[in-house]
Amino acid sequence: MEPGVYLMKDSSDHILYIGKSKKLRARVRSYFRDERSLSPRIALMTKQVVEIEFIVTDTEAEALALEANLVKQHQPHFNVLLKDDKKYPWLCITWSEAYPRIFITRKRNQAKPKDRFYGPYVDVGQLRRTLHLVKRIFPLRQRPQPMFKDRPCLNYDIGRCPGVCQQLVSPEDYHKTVKKVAMVFQGRSQELVEILNEQMEKAAEALNFEHAARLRDQILGLKTIGADQKVTLPDEAVSRDAIALAADDQHACIQLFQVRAGRLVGRLGFVADAQSATPGEILQRVLEEHYQSVDSVEIPIEILVQHELPESDILAEFLTEQKGRKVTIVVPHRQVKADLIEMVERNAGYELARAQRVADRNAQAMQDLAELLDLPDLPHRIEGYDISHIQGSDAVASQVVFVDGLPAKQHYRHYKIKNPTVTAGHSDDFASMAEVIGRRFRKYAAAKERGEPLRDEESSVLDRHVTATSDFPDLIMIDGGKGQLSAVVAVLREMNLLEEVRVVSLAKQREEIFLPGESLPLTTEAEQPAVQLLRRLRDEAHRFAVSFHRQQRSDRMRRSRLDEIPGLGQHRQKQLLATFRSIDYLREASPAQIATVPGIGPRLAQQIYEYFHPNQEESESSEEAASLG
Repeated sequence: MEPGVYLMKDSSDHILYIGKSKKLRARVRSYFRDERSLSPRIALMTKQVVEIEFIVTDTEAEALALEANLVKQHQPHFNVLLKDDKKYPWLCITWSEAYPRIFITRKRNQAKPKDRFYGPYVDVGQLRRTLHLVKRIFPLRQRPQPMFKDRPCLNYDIGRCPGVCQQLVSPEDYHKTVKKVAMVFQGRSQELVEILNEQMEKAAEALNFEHAARLRDQILGLKTIGADQKVTLPDEAVSRDAIALAADDQHACIQLFQVRAGRLVGRLGFVADAQSATPGEILQRVLEEHYQSVDSVEIPIEILVQHELPESDILAEFLTEQKGRKVTIVVPHRQVKADLIEMVERNAGYELARAQRVADRNAQAMQDLAELLDLPDLPHRIEGYDISHIQGSDAVASQVVFVDGLPAKQHYRHYKIKNPTVTAGHSDDFASMAEVIGRRFRKYAAAKERGEPLRDEESSVLDRHVTATSDFPDLIMIDGGKGQLSAVVAVLREMNLLEEVRVVSLAKQREEIFLPGESLPLTTEAEQPAVQLLRRLRDEAHRFAVSFHRQQRSDRMRRSRLDEIPGLGQHRQKQLLATFRSIDYLREASPAQIATVPGIGPRLAQQIYEYFHPNQEESESSEEAASLG
């Protein structure tokens, strides 16, 4: 009976699940003794297991660390306990950059290894206010991109930014400032105040009163951040975290309160699948995932839990090793600590009730929509499409997806319109929409022509989620009137898919719903749940399309004409502009003058010259022909 990690694989040698245990053999046997005791999710997994691989470790703490690394590396589907529904925001510090950026995000999958995330925060408003105050207290980069190429902006002149865009501050000094900011979001504001107090006194003793005044202002600002903290708790000497959950048949809402020096400095939120594990196992997994992504200074010496953890000793040993100091995990039963857990559980209950209200609203809206459109089943996957452009320029389209009435942003897509007739000054929304629908469903048209099913009707919802066999929608909503709808219907009829998917359009002006072949809109009410659902879908499709259009337009305006010359990269463009100062001067230069620029050979110089004088050769040929005649 040794501790270690086990990897369960399917017939294709794909890793389904990675787990740990202090007794490997006993843990693995438990999956196959009694299927009735397993959750539906784990029961589905065990049916697919054909091979189990073991990695033995010396201690339980090593097994926990190894499991964390393997899960991050392979990301098995059945290890996903926490729902990544972009519900709660995180604060990101991009330590991978020379001058780190600090921003709020809901995406963690695009980060680099050195970047750090703090959260997830339940109160996004409080997070924004804190970040706003932090950027006023400390001199930080205020913009993701410089406003000017050769000089800093107004933020530098008023002391809000140290001149990052012109590298007026060294990366080392800027990192020192960002480390102070990180302490605020680690719940270590009081510790930072003490450090700044000490530095202020030293600066005053050295008669450096200007620096001392800046430190004084930073201290006052940090005290302002904590001034709105109303929750104070006894026992100011102890730092502790308290975690509890509230669950129904489907969802579990988890709250983690961070208490430092008697003050509640952070309230983090998580959402999990309630059927995936017992309450104790859910809390165990949340704590493991949370503390594996934080610095050691953020780990408290005491963790209060609502339920007994199945492997609390392994987690405590791992955290003790990480912190370098003993960490205890307890289920409190007496007064102060029990009252804290009760408060955390109450907040988790409020969050669960809010989630249930949203779920009930969405279920009611889908039921109403199914009745309104006479659908055979509830439309679990609805796709919305919209077109965005300015008089035909930078035309793009958006595809947004609602699953069970909620945005599923991982399925969003955007399209660049390729129709050659859609150009600046000439728009065609009907043709653009027809193009997008044709590109979206052409793989299904090919599948139907081969006789393959578009949906796996016999599999359960869980099976389809796990195997991702189909992303075929139950309903398509087009942003527009009868013209856009007719264009889409024509494309689907041509692809022989019109009978497979229902299509509707929602007109902007009167919020009218049109069906294919019907000249009049459906009779609806503005506040009807089905109409509200389609309006939310339409507004999201419009927002996504407009944001992508603005991005494309901005990229086009930033592009230089030199980008159109083959073989001329960014470095050579900089060399040319450094020599000739502007495109106009470059246009007037001869091939010989262009060839004097470092890195520009005679052949490339001739190509650059011909790019700016495309008709030069034609005119010379005409003159030569005239003289011969």
